[in-house]
Amino acid sequence: MIHVCSLAKIEETVARTGADRMLSLLAAGTEVVRPVSIARENHLHLVMHDIAVAQDGMTMPGEEHVRDVLDFARRWNRAKPMVVHCYAGISRSTASAYIIAAALAPKRDEAELAWTLRALSPSATPNPRLIAAADALLDRNGRMIEAIQSIGRGADAFEGTPFALDIDG
Repeated sequence: MIHVCSLAKIEETVARTGADRMLSLLAAGTEVVRPVSIARENHLHLVMHDIAVAQDGMTMPGEEHVRDVLDFARRWNRAKPMVVHCYAGISRSTASAYIIAAALAPKRDEAELAWTLRALSPSATPNPRLIAAADALLDRNGRMIEAIQSIGRGADAFEGTPFALDIDG
């Protein structure tokens, strides 16, 4: 199970779910305190901005980030949940949860997975750069991109409501 939340909700989400693995996707300079129940080797902190087009002084999400997410996810034994968070719990984290589920359940339909994501999180607006990189790396031939485009932009929100995504549906 993947639990998605904002930076402000990581302590309570980790405590509530018993997660022992955490993926942080934050801009440079945004501090994250790893909960004591998450071992250092079970925490991946990736630095990127939540942008879809290059901007001066900002780190564009890309292939290297997705490779790191995939490597981290594939080393997960799934005995306990994983928490995936970004600043707001809306874009980078929802994209990463979608990517992890698609990678670990390769026979799962991309569109069904995207619509499940939408049902679980009305505000989810997965970062399109992360989705495009994952689509290429996972040889999905545009299906991940199309699926995420089909759910459209999520509802406006300052912070997403935490949710759980079952990898196997």
